[in-house]
Amino acid sequence: MTHLSAPEPARSAPGAAPSAVPTPGPAPLRFPAGFGWGTSTSAYQVEGAVGADGRGESIWDRFCTVPGAVERGDSGEVACDQYRRFAEDAALMASLHLNAHRFSLAWPRIVPDGTGAVERRGLDHYDRVLDALLERGITPLVTLYHWDLPQPLQDRGGWRARDTAARFADYAAVCFDAFGDRVRDWVTVNEPWIAGVLGHQLGLHAPGEQDLAGSVRAMHHLLLGHGLAAAALRATGREDARAGIAYSLFPHTPASDDPADLAAAHASDGYVNRWFLDPVHGRGYPEDMRAHWERAAGPLDFVRAGDLEAIATGSDFIGVNYYTRRIVGAATGDGPWPWKVEPGRPGVPRTDLDWEIVPDDLTALLLRLHRDHPGVPLLVTENGAVFDDGPGADGAVHDARRTAFLHAHLAAVHRAIEGGAPVEGYFHWSLVDNFEWAMGYRPRFGLVHVDRATQRRTVKDSGHWYARAAASGAVPAAAPRPPVASGDGGTGT
Repeated sequence: MTHLSAPEPARSAPGAAPSAVPTPGPAPLRFPAGFGWGTSTSAYQVEGAVGADGRGESIWDRFCTVPGAVERGDSGEVACDQYRRFAEDAALMASLHLNAHRFSLAWPRIVPDGTGAVERRGLDHYDRVLDALLERGITPLVTLYHWDLPQPLQDRGGWRARDTAARFADYAAVCFDAFGDRVRDWVTVNEPWIAGVLGHQLGLHAPGEQDLAGSVRAMHHLLLGHGLAAAALRATGREDARAGIAYSLFPHTPASDDPADLAAAHASDGYVNRWFLDPVHGRGYPEDMRAHWERAAGPLDFVRAGDLEAIATGSDFIGVNYYTRRIVGAATGDGPWPWKVEPGRPGVPRTDLDWEIVPDDLTALLLRLHRDHPGVPLLVTENGAVFDDGPGADGAVHDARRTAFLHAHLAAVHRAIEGGAPVEGYFHWSLVDNFEWAMGYRPRFGLVHVDRATQRRTVKDSGHWYARAAASGAVPAAAPRPPVASGDGGTGT
């Protein structure tokens, strides 16, 4: 038998200095086999072609026509033209070695009036999108509702109307029937807290309402819609199909160790996080927040018998949309909120939207979710940052800050996995620079730069870095070289 061995090291000549032996660096942070390396988008933010092939009007189409609602009068009318360029973008994803991609179906493309007739051309479009992804080895994670409610349903009360939850379940059933042979995992609703607060309480997002009581009603119906859609998925008999919500989750940091600040942070956590997680996972609405809403907005008489059982039909995974934290202190005065959100801490790095960059809080959040909801798989369905780097003289986009952000947050996910959290994948927000709702096209979140005039795609340095991580299934243990500090951190939101 022949024995294989490593070659002997070269011998130095007599009198020569011994050869230096390279010191191995720390081992890369390797992710589990099958981990999802993905990106995330939503229909209204990237598709454009709002009048094509029978698509109906959405609340965002209408909202964007309101003077002053969106910066510079921007809209998703053209966006990234992905409706026509989806094959190009699917090939781009493959070049980045992605094995997963999250995108949303546009309800108005499939059921233009929100109920009733189904538009075959809309189904055909998403057939082609799914096939383009699957042909390239990219597993789809499909979102049913990413805020583009058909305007005819809004005209009948939108999410404040209970009937919208039932119409959503009907639409979901159409999607399950059309695409369930190729889609296992479904995000029913994206960020019900953001939809409720920005869309119905503060009027900053479509449909632009400012109604405190209406906002909590809308949030309840969004959760009810999730439950009814999950039940429709169960009814298909597809045993491997999974449904979950992508929550906008914010870790909370008390402003101080003062008991009042600790209590305020816990209350705010109820408002942002527990109000959604608890009922979906069978615990009902938290009592402290029920009391809060009844004081602030009146009786919760829209919560009917059987609703909480329907909402708890099942969440097969938890989608985590994480961007930053909330620092919360006790409020003074007679307002409806017994807490106030404090500004970020000095010395903490910021994005160009002035959001604190705190990757350790992502680790803590994932471990908390594992602790609070043991056994439920976790997906980081959104994580990203605004850095406004554009093409340089060489035509490339050298966005070192985003690369450092990516490394820090993937390392944070790795620490959570090592701590036992069952994180199955990471979906960076976003694949491409896109329409960012009321901020229009000013913020750039993408791994890929999009020239607004030509639609030309340019993979940024961060995209190339992410591609190497996805291809190897690991990230370097050492952080990238710190980028040169930017200016004043941009404008706040």
